[in-house]
Amino acid sequence: MDVKPINACCAPLLSIALSEEDAAALSSGFAVLADPVRLRLLSMIATAPGEVCACELAEPLDRSQPTISHHLSVLVRAGLLQREQRGRWAYFRAVPERLAVLREALNPATSGA
Repeated sequence: MDVKPINACCAPLLSIALSEEDAAALSSGFAVLADPVRLRLLSMIATAPGEVCACELAEPLDRSQPTISHHLSVLVRAGLLQREQRGRWAYFRAVPERLAVLREALNPATSGA
């Protein structure tokens, strides 16, 4: 999967028609979240108080550690998660401002519609 970092880019979808560039930027972010495992990982990490060790994620998702690592890597490359290596394990936290870009693009309350 070609993952581009999600940056602040555009007005809400319902306020004006998206430019080709803005549509590409947003679609890349939404494509990352189109996978149920990645969406669950992001949800688990974003709702956790503080950061989450990768070692805590395989069992609740009933996936292997390599699979979890792959999906976490995609979320990090998209800029939705930050990763910090500590010894053998990696710890993750959500990047609220990157999540806000996707949320605001879909938020009709900010669109004027």
